[in-house]
Amino acid sequence: MNNATGMPQSAVVIGGTSEIAQAILRALAARRLQSVVLTGRDSSHLGEVATDLRSLGVAHVETLVFDVTDVAHCRSVAAKALALLGDSSPAGSSGGIDLVLVAAGMLGDQPGDEADPIAAADVLTTNFTGPAATMLEFAGILHSQGHGRMVVLSSVAGVRVRRENFVYGSSKAGLDAFATGLSSALAGTGASVMIVRPGFVATRMTAGMAPAPFATTADAVAADVLRGLERSSPIVWSPPVLRKVFAVARLVPEPLWRKVGR
Repeated sequence: MNNATGMPQSAVVIGGTSEIAQAILRALAARRLQSVVLTGRDSSHLGEVATDLRSLGVAHVETLVFDVTDVAHCRSVAAKALALLGDSSPAGSSGGIDLVLVAAGMLGDQPGDEADPIAAADVLTTNFTGPAATMLEFAGILHSQGHGRMVVLSSVAGVRVRRENFVYGSSKAGLDAFATGLSSALAGTGASVMIVRPGFVATRMTAGMAPAPFATTADAVAADVLRGLERSSPIVWSPPVLRKVFAVARLVPEPLWRKVGR
């Protein structure tokens, strides 16, 4: 269960090597996060993240190798994660999962993706269909528990898709819409979903790219996420000014938007 400050004591991370996920976990470690299960493709990198979290005082950190595109295994991974967190729960604790952080994703290469349907499908599966299937498995667990929050890293790129990155943007649009529907499905169960919509974040994934207006950092996104958790916000924009920016962007006529997105 959440601690006295309303912060989670246990977490499962889908995409445990994400820099934004790592920043969120470091911020939660300072708020007494106790147990974490990290999942991802790269076992070596997961181990490095686990070591860092232990050094910050997270008592129990486990890793599970899981490719989010391998949807046939999302059920077994969810069950293993729940079991690992149950094993780490203190005596007298109700155990379970307080937080599911969905951070798996890839940027892709727009020109290459347009020319290669297989590459485009990989972006779509990694950013949308794989996470969506995994989210359903963990939503079932949270529903059964009667508590827990799912934090889904979406993107403003999916709020109004642009020509210059429509493969990535459409994958995030799908994820965002799915998370919105899942939030409605969980209403009244004690479980909830928080959608995070960052703008341009300076990370390895965006290295070499020209920063967009209102660019931010992984640590700043993490701070916005923690404020969202404190307030039980259904949607978090990071930075917050993007909520107003995209309220206007939604109203821009399509012919003009096409010119903006080139």
